[in-house]
Amino acid sequence: QVQLVESGGGLVQTGGSLRLSCAASGRTFSTFNMGWFRQAPGKEREFVARISRSDIRWINYSQNYADSVKGRFTISRDMAKNTVYLQMNSLKPEDTAVYYCNVGSSIGTYWGQGTQVTVSS
Repeated sequence: QVQLVESGGGLVQTGGSLRLSCAASGRTFSTFNMGWFRQAPGKEREFVARISRSDIRWINYSQNYADSVKGRFTISRDMAKNTVYLQMNSLKPEDTAVYYCNVGSSIGTYWGQGTQVTVSS
């Protein structure tokens, strides 16, 4: 099992920044990617960003982003803390959503509880 605890959501004005964190615990050695999805009211959950390993030690990895956040959001991972971050800059009202951490591993796919991000215009 992998447990995920998210933090960092909140209310920010247009153009502002927030950083989301997702700390993983449990069988984290089996993790091969970590990412973020979001779900706005009345809409389906959508992919935001993902960081994926190329080797078991995470020495080489790749980052992927949804077109809507490219150039504004940055995903990163702290190996020592088993934590993935989503730095969100130049936030827009359309970024308002509940953001979910997602982990893919050899033992299954796991989701965080979600953290609300609200961008006021």
